This record gives sequence, structure tokens and C-alpha cells, in this order.
Amino acid sequence: MAKWAIFPDKEPSKQVVDLAEQVEKDGGHALAIYQDPVGEHWQIFCLLPMDRVEPTPYQRDLSPAHVKRLHEVVKKIDRFVDPIVAMSPKPGLYWTPNGNHRRAVLEKLKTKFISAILIPEHEVAFQILALNTEKAHNLKEKSLEVIRMYRGLLKEERRNSEEDCAFQFESPHFITLGLLYEKNARFAGGAFAPILRRVDKFLKGTLPKALEERQERADMVREADEALSDVVAKIKKRGVNHPYVKNFILARTTPLTRARKTLPSFEITFKKLVENLEAFDVAKIRYEDIARSAIMAAP
Repeated sequence: MAKWAIFPDKEPSKQVVDLAEQVEKDGGHALAIYQDPVGEHWQIFCLLPMDRVEPTPYQRDLSPAHVKRLHEVVKKIDRFVDPIVAMSPKPGLYWTPNGNHRRAVLEKLKTKFISAILIPEHEVAFQILALNTEKAHNLKEKSLEVIRMYRGLLKEERRNSEEDCAFQFESPHFITLGLLYEKNARFAGGAFAPILRRVDKFLKGTLPKALEERQERADMVREADEALSDVVAKIKKRGVNHPYVKNFILARTTPLTRARKTLPSFEITFKKLVENLEAFDVAKIRYEDIARSAIMAAP
């Protein structure tokens, strides 16, 4: 008789049985093998040894504030009721693409095990954005996570294209922004995102080849950011200082208009944007104009 329960009562795949046996060998406990109610994929509900569970190498960094809040809640109710999602890249190691904050909390509480839904398919490690609903991503976190996944997939799936990985990446502009945030954690991604969302597309060709073009696109955005910083500096010299100033300037120098049905290419868009920024006249800009635009954009 099996050490674990099987639901429904039919023969599970060899892959999931082998994985359940691996959990036992690694010092954990496979409690049940079951099929998920949506796609009927075989999964394992188990207790994994804490010292063998790590976050995937591709995801965002921990939020100390979120860990602190979650730690206080778990301690207060004296119960852990939200299993992590995990997969195993090799025997003795388990990665969680969804549950790193919970993993960190149980680590602080010095528990020996963590309850997990263990998935046999390795590709789940690259489905972080779809799986992770624990804490909403901001633009920087999402972009850095995507570029880390991109680099991971360069090793795992070199023949794939960006379009093949569209589900994992969610949107092409996150790749470009990820490259920019890697070089400059304070990059004004929120100001450039509206333009990038419209003209940045998934690239054709294999991932290694596409990454070269991605680097070129990031350089174009970086050049525009330098031109934007020059304009902001001129405006500040006039005594005008507002947190929305970059968005304000880009809204007035973008070569894109809402009325356009056919958008220019990425390259043309950012070449024209740099030209517009370099020609931008700051003499007539008032603080009131920027503040009014910020209020209008808030909704």
C-alpha cells in the first residue's frame, strides 16, 4: 500500500510518484497525490524540509515590510494555512516561485517543515508573474523579475523566441525596463512605461539573438532618459520642482498621439523623442501646469 493517499483513486503518473518518493528521501513527507480540479494535472501535497526550500533565482527580492506583517499575523494566529507552490530542479532542492515571503516567515519562526503544493513540471519556475498573487508587484519588481526569468530561459530554452515565452513575460516592455533597472535602480520606468507599452513588441528570433536587440532598445531609452534629465535640470533651475515633472515633459514631447492608428517603430519613436526633448522650451513651464496635469492623470 502507498505511503500517501491518492485522489482520485486511479493510477498517477510515474513522474509524480518518483517525485513523491524523492520528497521522502529528502526528509520530507508526501501526504497526498492528487489531480488539480481545473486541468487534472498530478500534484503532491507535502511537507518539505525548510532547509531544502529556496526561492527561484528569477524572482523579485523580499519586501522586509511584507515579511514583518506576515510574520506578526502567523505568530498571532499560531497557525500556517497557506501552502507555498514548489517544484524541484534537482533531488534535494525545491524552488518556490510563489511563496517566498511565506517561506521567509517560517524560516524566521525556525520551523522544520513548510507545507507545499509540489508540481512535477519544471516550467512552473518561469510562471512567477501568473502564480504570484501574494503581494502585488510594482513596475520595478515585475521588470526585474522578467529579465531574471529571461536570463534563466537563455540557459534552459535557448531555441525559444520571446513570443514562445509571452505568457511568462506578460508584456515586452517589462524586458526592456528590466535591463534598465538592472543598471539603474532609480530609473524613471513609470514615466517611460506609457510610451513603451505602445511601441515595444516581442522580438523574433531565438532568445540569445533577441537579447542583443533588447540591449540596443534599452540604450535608446537610456539616451532619451539622459535628454529628459537635462530638461528637468533646466526646469529646476527656474525654481520649478514637482514629482510629476518627468511625466509632464514626456507627455508633451512624445511622438505618439492617441489618435494615431499606425504607430511608428520603436527606433523611430525614441529617435524622435530625443529630438523633441532636445528642442523642448522650458521658458513657459509653470509649476501650476505640472500640478494640474498630475491631478488630471491621477484617476
